[in-house]
Amino acid sequence: MTDFKNIVIEPLNDGHDRSDFNCEVESLNRYIKKQAGQDIKRRISRVFVATPATPPGKVIGYYSLSALSIELFQLPEKMARKLPRHPLPAALIGRLAVSKDAQGEGFGKMLLADAIKRTIFISDQIAIHAMVVDAVDENAKRFYKQYGFRSFCENGPRLFLPLKSIPKL
Repeated sequence: MTDFKNIVIEPLNDGHDRSDFNCEVESLNRYIKKQAGQDIKRRISRVFVATPATPPGKVIGYYSLSALSIELFQLPEKMARKLPRHPLPAALIGRLAVSKDAQGEGFGKMLLADAIKRTIFISDQIAIHAMVVDAVDENAKRFYKQYGFRSFCENGPRLFLPLKSIPKL
């Protein structure tokens, strides 16, 4: 049983050891090791990591957040009919990954909940209609769908979750 009380989720910084992070998806491994820091510096995305409080540093999992606009034609027709005829503001979970050693222990759910919580908090300051995610594979798609994410189209990897469908925290 994992002791979540000893886990912190915080913005990625130079003190985090990501050198041996391995979630078994090469693009996600490469991102946290080589690109995440650059994206933060260029203000392209914010990256948050789960790490033990003591000893700090080793990255157990991570996710990235950035802004996105959803074109109305991308949404299911029934939903689009009720919305204004311009792009909708959204938050993009660009990546979410858990180290192979920690998979199956609830870290993915914890990271997703943290991303949603941060997004809802900021949506009181700027308009955000939905959360969007690009599922890396069918397993990831099933993971997100169990928490209410819906497909933009039948077989595509992009999913969304309207913020109004999330109970108030």
